[in-house]
Amino acid sequence: MQNTKILILEDDMIIAADISLHLTRMGYEIQGILTRGEEVLRTIKDNTPDIILVDVQLKGNLDGVETARQINALHLDIIIIFLTANADDATFLRAKDTRPSAFIAKPFKRSDLAHAIELAVVKKQEDHKKNRLVLPASTVENEETYTLNDRIFVKYGDRMVKIFVEEILYAEAHRNYCKIFTSKKEYLMTMPLKAFESKLSARDFLRIHRTYIVNLKKVDSLSDQCEYLSIGEKHIPVSRSSKKELVNRLKLI
Repeated sequence: MQNTKILILEDDMIIAADISLHLTRMGYEIQGILTRGEEVLRTIKDNTPDIILVDVQLKGNLDGVETARQINALHLDIIIIFLTANADDATFLRAKDTRPSAFIAKPFKRSDLAHAIELAVVKKQEDHKKNRLVLPASTVENEETYTLNDRIFVKYGDRMVKIFVEEILYAEAHRNYCKIFTSKKEYLMTMPLKAFESKLSARDFLRIHRTYIVNLKKVDSLSDQCEYLSIGEKHIPVSRSSKKELVNRLKLI
Protein backbone atom coordinates (compact mmCIF):
# COMPACT_ATOMS: atom_id res chain seq x y z
CA MET A 1 0.00 0.00 0.00
CA GLN A 2 2.86 2.35 0.73
CA ASN A 3 4.02 2.31 -2.90
CA THR A 4 0.54 2.65 -4.39
CA LYS A 5 0.45 5.53 -6.88
CA ILE A 6 -2.84 7.41 -7.21
CA LEU A 7 -3.86 9.88 -9.92
CA ILE A 8 -6.79 12.20 -9.19
CA LEU A 9 -9.06 13.20 -12.08
CA GLU A 10 -11.31 15.87 -10.61
CA ASP A 11 -12.23 19.31 -11.99
CA ASP A 12 -13.11 20.76 -8.56
CA MET A 13 -9.66 21.70 -7.28
CA ILE A 14 -10.84 22.20 -3.71
CA ILE A 15 -12.15 18.63 -3.55
CA ALA A 16 -9.08 17.32 -5.36
CA ALA A 17 -6.67 19.09 -3.00
CA ASP A 18 -8.55 17.78 0.05
CA ILE A 19 -8.41 14.20 -1.29
CA SER A 20 -4.73 14.57 -2.13
CA LEU A 21 -3.83 15.84 1.35
CA HIS A 22 -5.82 13.11 3.08
CA LEU A 23 -4.37 10.25 1.02
CA THR A 24 -0.82 11.61 1.30
CA ARG A 25 -1.15 11.54 5.09
CA MET A 26 -2.21 7.89 4.78
CA GLY A 27 1.04 7.07 2.97
CA TYR A 28 -0.16 6.93 -0.63
CA GLU A 29 1.83 8.56 -3.42
CA ILE A 30 -0.26 11.13 -5.27
CA GLN A 31 0.95 11.12 -8.86
CA GLY A 32 -0.91 14.28 -9.78
CA ILE A 33 -4.22 16.09 -10.12
CA LEU A 34 -5.74 16.49 -13.58
CA THR A 35 -9.03 18.08 -14.59
CA ARG A 36 -9.71 16.63 -18.07
CA GLY A 37 -9.92 13.10 -19.41
CA GLU A 38 -7.81 14.02 -22.44
CA GLU A 39 -4.91 14.94 -20.13
CA VAL A 40 -5.04 11.55 -18.42
CA LEU A 41 -4.94 9.61 -21.67
CA ARG A 42 -1.88 11.58 -22.80
CA THR A 43 0.11 10.89 -19.62
CA ILE A 44 -0.67 7.44 -18.22
CA LYS A 45 1.23 5.39 -20.82
CA ASP A 46 4.54 6.92 -19.75
CA ASN A 47 3.73 7.23 -16.07
CA THR A 48 1.14 4.61 -15.16
CA PRO A 49 -0.63 4.95 -11.80
CA ASP A 50 -2.03 2.03 -9.80
CA ILE A 51 -5.34 3.80 -9.15
CA ILE A 52 -7.21 6.65 -10.80
CA LEU A 53 -9.96 8.43 -8.87
CA VAL A 54 -12.35 9.60 -11.59
CA ASP A 55 -15.02 12.27 -11.25
CA VAL A 56 -17.90 11.23 -13.50
CA GLN A 57 -18.77 14.80 -14.49
CA LEU A 58 -15.78 16.41 -16.20
CA LYS A 59 -15.30 19.42 -18.43
CA GLY A 60 -14.04 18.83 -21.95
CA ASN A 61 -14.92 16.33 -24.65
CA LEU A 62 -14.68 13.27 -22.41
CA ASP A 63 -16.70 12.71 -19.27
CA GLY A 64 -15.39 10.41 -16.54
CA VAL A 65 -17.13 7.28 -17.83
CA GLU A 66 -15.81 7.64 -21.38
CA THR A 67 -12.36 8.41 -20.01
CA ALA A 68 -12.47 5.21 -17.94
CA ARG A 69 -13.58 3.23 -20.99
CA GLN A 70 -10.60 4.50 -22.99
CA ILE A 71 -8.23 3.84 -20.08
CA ASN A 72 -9.42 0.22 -19.96
CA ALA A 73 -8.80 -0.11 -23.69
CA LEU A 74 -5.10 0.56 -23.06
CA HIS A 75 -4.86 -2.62 -20.93
CA LEU A 76 -2.62 -1.02 -18.30
CA ASP A 77 -4.23 -2.82 -15.34
CA ILE A 78 -5.29 0.39 -13.58
CA ILE A 79 -7.87 0.41 -10.78
CA ILE A 80 -10.74 2.83 -11.47
CA ILE A 81 -12.75 4.34 -8.63
CA PHE A 82 -15.59 6.69 -9.58
CA LEU A 83 -16.56 9.76 -7.58
CA THR A 84 -19.84 11.41 -8.51
CA ALA A 85 -22.40 13.92 -7.37
CA ASN A 86 -24.86 12.37 -9.81
CA ALA A 87 -25.66 8.88 -8.55
CA ASP A 88 -28.78 8.24 -10.65
CA ASP A 89 -29.41 4.80 -12.16
CA ALA A 90 -28.50 5.81 -15.73
CA THR A 91 -25.12 7.16 -14.65
CA PHE A 92 -24.45 4.09 -12.54
CA LEU A 93 -25.29 1.72 -15.40
CA ARG A 94 -22.93 3.55 -17.75
CA ALA A 95 -20.18 3.49 -15.15
CA LYS A 96 -20.76 -0.18 -14.32
CA ASP A 97 -19.89 -1.20 -17.89
CA THR A 98 -16.31 -0.02 -17.29
CA ARG A 99 -15.95 -2.43 -14.35
CA PRO A 100 -14.78 0.06 -11.71
CA SER A 101 -13.60 -1.10 -8.30
CA ALA A 102 -15.97 1.33 -6.55
CA PHE A 103 -18.65 3.96 -7.24
CA ILE A 104 -18.76 6.57 -4.46
CA ALA A 105 -21.44 9.26 -4.28
CA LYS A 106 -20.55 12.81 -3.24
CA PRO A 107 -20.46 14.12 -0.62
CA PHE A 108 -18.54 11.16 0.82
CA LYS A 109 -16.72 10.50 4.04
CA ARG A 110 -12.94 10.35 3.86
CA SER A 111 -13.10 6.96 5.52
CA ASP A 112 -15.38 5.61 2.76
CA LEU A 113 -12.85 6.59 0.10
CA ALA A 114 -9.94 5.22 2.12
CA HIS A 115 -11.72 1.89 2.65
CA ALA A 116 -12.59 1.64 -1.06
CA ILE A 117 -8.95 2.18 -2.00
CA GLU A 118 -7.66 -0.32 0.55
CA LEU A 119 -10.12 -3.00 -0.58
CA ALA A 120 -9.29 -2.42 -4.26
CA VAL A 121 -5.54 -2.72 -3.60
CA VAL A 122 -5.95 -5.91 -1.58
CA LYS A 123 -8.19 -7.48 -4.23
CA LYS A 124 -5.74 -6.62 -6.99
CA GLN A 125 -2.84 -8.13 -5.03
CA GLU A 126 -4.81 -11.31 -4.35
CA ASP A 127 -5.88 -11.62 -8.00
CA HIS A 128 -2.28 -11.31 -9.13
CA LYS A 129 -1.17 -14.01 -6.70
CA LYS A 130 -3.93 -16.40 -7.78
CA ASN A 131 -3.36 -15.95 -11.48
CA ARG A 132 0.39 -15.51 -11.62
CA LEU A 133 1.98 -17.92 -14.03
CA VAL A 134 3.33 -20.82 -11.98
CA LEU A 135 6.69 -22.08 -13.24
CA PRO A 136 9.14 -24.82 -12.23
CA ALA A 137 11.21 -23.75 -9.21
CA SER A 138 14.42 -23.73 -11.27
CA THR A 139 13.09 -20.88 -13.43
CA VAL A 140 12.31 -18.49 -10.57
CA GLU A 141 14.65 -15.47 -10.50
CA ASN A 142 12.97 -13.79 -7.52
CA GLU A 143 9.50 -13.50 -6.01
CA GLU A 144 8.15 -11.25 -8.75
CA THR A 145 10.16 -12.14 -11.88
CA TYR A 146 10.04 -15.36 -13.87
CA THR A 147 11.69 -16.69 -17.00
CA LEU A 148 9.70 -19.10 -19.14
CA ASN A 149 11.36 -22.20 -20.48
CA ASP A 150 9.14 -24.50 -22.52
CA ARG A 151 5.92 -24.48 -20.51
CA ILE A 152 3.61 -22.47 -18.29
CA PHE A 153 0.96 -23.45 -15.78
CA VAL A 154 -2.40 -21.67 -15.78
CA LYS A 155 -5.55 -22.05 -13.74
CA TYR A 156 -8.20 -24.15 -15.51
CA GLY A 157 -11.29 -24.96 -13.45
CA ASP A 158 -10.05 -26.04 -10.04
CA ARG A 159 -6.58 -27.08 -11.23
CA MET A 160 -3.35 -25.63 -12.54
CA VAL A 161 -2.74 -27.15 -15.95
CA LYS A 162 0.35 -27.26 -18.11
CA ILE A 163 0.58 -25.56 -21.50
CA PHE A 164 3.63 -25.98 -23.67
CA VAL A 165 4.60 -22.55 -25.01
CA GLU A 166 5.03 -23.94 -28.53
CA GLU A 167 1.35 -25.03 -28.48
CA ILE A 168 0.05 -21.47 -27.95
CA LEU A 169 -1.50 -20.15 -31.17
CA TYR A 170 -2.40 -16.66 -30.00
CA ALA A 171 -3.67 -14.66 -27.03
CA GLU A 172 -6.56 -12.19 -27.08
CA ALA A 173 -7.35 -9.32 -24.70
CA HIS A 174 -10.75 -9.10 -22.99
CA ARG A 175 -10.80 -5.92 -20.89
CA ASN A 176 -8.55 -6.71 -17.90
CA TYR A 177 -8.44 -10.39 -18.82
CA CYS A 178 -6.91 -12.35 -21.64
CA LYS A 179 -7.58 -15.66 -23.34
CA ILE A 180 -4.90 -18.10 -24.45
CA PHE A 181 -5.77 -20.24 -27.46
CA THR A 182 -4.21 -23.57 -28.37
CA SER A 183 -5.39 -25.96 -31.05
CA LYS A 184 -7.28 -27.97 -28.41
CA LYS A 185 -8.54 -25.53 -25.77
CA GLU A 186 -8.80 -21.93 -24.68
CA TYR A 187 -7.89 -20.63 -21.23
CA LEU A 188 -9.16 -17.48 -19.52
CA MET A 189 -6.61 -15.65 -17.39
CA THR A 190 -7.43 -12.78 -15.05
CA MET A 191 -4.42 -10.72 -16.06
CA PRO A 192 -4.19 -8.10 -18.82
CA LEU A 193 -2.65 -9.01 -22.15
CA LYS A 194 0.31 -6.70 -21.50
CA ALA A 195 1.22 -8.63 -18.35
CA PHE A 196 1.00 -11.95 -20.19
CA GLU A 197 3.09 -10.57 -23.06
CA SER A 198 5.94 -9.88 -20.64
CA LYS A 199 6.09 -13.62 -19.86
CA LEU A 200 6.57 -14.66 -23.48
CA SER A 201 9.66 -14.93 -25.64
CA ALA A 202 9.95 -11.89 -27.93
CA ARG A 203 11.67 -14.16 -30.44
CA ASP A 204 8.56 -16.26 -31.12
CA PHE A 205 5.67 -14.00 -30.13
CA LEU A 206 4.62 -10.61 -31.47
CA ARG A 207 1.87 -8.20 -30.51
CA ILE A 208 0.29 -7.34 -33.86
CA HIS A 209 -2.73 -5.45 -32.52
CA ARG A 210 -3.70 -3.94 -29.18
CA THR A 211 -5.97 -6.97 -28.72
CA TYR A 212 -3.79 -9.80 -30.04
CA ILE A 213 -0.42 -11.49 -29.55
CA VAL A 214 0.44 -14.26 -32.00
CA ASN A 215 2.90 -17.13 -32.12
CA LEU A 216 4.80 -16.34 -35.32
CA LYS A 217 5.55 -20.03 -35.85
CA LYS A 218 1.81 -20.73 -36.14
CA VAL A 219 0.97 -18.12 -38.80
CA ASP A 220 -0.56 -19.86 -41.85
CA SER A 221 -1.12 -16.90 -44.18
CA LEU A 222 -0.97 -13.13 -44.48
CA SER A 223 -3.31 -10.97 -46.58
CA ASP A 224 -1.90 -9.08 -49.58
CA GLN A 225 -2.02 -5.71 -47.84
CA CYS A 226 -0.97 -7.20 -44.49
CA GLU A 227 -4.29 -6.12 -42.98
CA TYR A 228 -4.78 -9.47 -41.26
CA LEU A 229 -3.13 -12.85 -40.82
CA SER A 230 -4.61 -16.29 -40.40
CA ILE A 231 -3.89 -19.01 -37.88
CA GLY A 232 -6.07 -21.97 -38.78
CA GLU A 233 -9.63 -20.66 -39.17
CA LYS A 234 -8.94 -17.51 -37.17
CA HIS A 235 -8.37 -14.22 -39.03
CA ILE A 236 -6.52 -11.73 -36.82
CA PRO A 237 -6.23 -7.99 -37.64
CA VAL A 238 -2.79 -6.39 -37.96
CA SER A 239 -2.38 -2.79 -36.81
CA ARG A 240 -0.59 -0.32 -39.06
CA SER A 241 2.16 0.18 -36.50
CA SER A 242 2.89 -3.57 -36.43
CA LYS A 243 2.98 -4.29 -40.18
CA LYS A 244 6.64 -3.49 -40.78
CA GLU A 245 7.93 -5.58 -37.91
CA LEU A 246 5.58 -8.45 -38.80
CA VAL A 247 6.79 -8.51 -42.39
CA ASN A 248 10.43 -8.44 -41.25
CA ARG A 249 9.89 -11.20 -38.71
CA LEU A 250 8.10 -13.47 -41.19
CA LYS A 251 10.85 -12.90 -43.78
CA LEU A 252 8.50 -12.42 -46.70
CA ILE A 253 9.90 -12.92 -50.19
